[in-house]
Amino acid sequence: MQSQAIKTVEFERPQMELGSSCTSHAWARVPETPTPQQKTELKERIKRLLKEQQAVLVAHYYVDADLQDLAEETGGCVSDSLEMARFGRDHPAKTLVVAGVKFMGETSKILSPHKRVLMPDLDATCSLDLGCPADEFAAFCDAHPDRTVVVYANTSAAVKARADWMVTSSIGLDIVAHLHAQGKKILWAPDKHLGSYIQKQTGADMLLWQGSCLVHDEFKGVELELLRQQHPGAKILVHPESPEAVVTQADVVGSTSQLIAAAQSLDADEFIVATDNGILHKMRMAAPGKRFIDAPTAGNSATCKSCAHCPWMAMNGLRNLAEVLESGSNEIHVDAETSRKAVVCIDRMLDFAAQRKANVRPSSDLAQEQKLFSGIGPA
Repeated sequence: MQSQAIKTVEFERPQMELGSSCTSHAWARVPETPTPQQKTELKERIKRLLKEQQAVLVAHYYVDADLQDLAEETGGCVSDSLEMARFGRDHPAKTLVVAGVKFMGETSKILSPHKRVLMPDLDATCSLDLGCPADEFAAFCDAHPDRTVVVYANTSAAVKARADWMVTSSIGLDIVAHLHAQGKKILWAPDKHLGSYIQKQTGADMLLWQGSCLVHDEFKGVELELLRQQHPGAKILVHPESPEAVVTQADVVGSTSQLIAAAQSLDADEFIVATDNGILHKMRMAAPGKRFIDAPTAGNSATCKSCAHCPWMAMNGLRNLAEVLESGSNEIHVDAETSRKAVVCIDRMLDFAAQRKANVRPSSDLAQEQKLFSGIGPA
């Protein structure tokens, strides 16, 4: 394994018992950038290893462009976390290689316990996951037993094991609206900005954990307005993990896949994009000839923490991908009991998505509906 530089990462960690937050520190590895010749050699090596091991590469839109291209070239998947979950579950491959962050690997393992799940770097994490420890979250749930627990995908397997529903940004609004129509009060975790956006859109009674994504939390409303003045014809594409001052300026608010679709369909030549800039690779491929501009992450002379790119997504590279395929290291394991509990909330989301796609109202039978929304606590 090549030596890699280490960088300190600051993120806001909620202190729910105090009603405040504090600045916490984590770390991320900085992969060495291969030369063009090394890239070519690594890609050929990875393609051979994937074929030999009956493995498939599943990559998120935020990882390095070379990994995105490689996933598509080898019959894998580049997508948002909802489609990553579906694709890995349904693909016949014996080994899933997940290029993303750890909660994505855990979700893949929970949905495919019989498959081997590898990741280029098991230490690639997420500020939302770090900011929602399972024991503190369990205490929060215990204090509000009357609420249906809905957690965002960006959480650990242990947190999902305590939830009634898991959602991604592409389906969270629909699921919360559905629960609200059932008269459910909701406990939401961990992203406060996404939770607040969904709460305003649906009118649901939602108690919010106060976590945030270190990338999206940095986008600035005032600076975005100034950038808009410089590009008056640009459309604004915003991920709902962003602060309200940014979301309110958006022409489109949506998940990564929804923002890519908007970039293709909207009649504009320029777009200002408020999400991780790893997505710009796919946007440029999907909408050639259009210009994409990073939304501002800080004011004049300020230093940003992430500069619109997740430091943990950046830990995924061609070199460590090749190394894990050769060594079989970095395998994801999830405790069987945790997996048994967590799969329920994930399957509910996937079933809801499938039913929505088929234009069938979920749980039309009253008995099934009562069972579905009765809630699942810990065993």
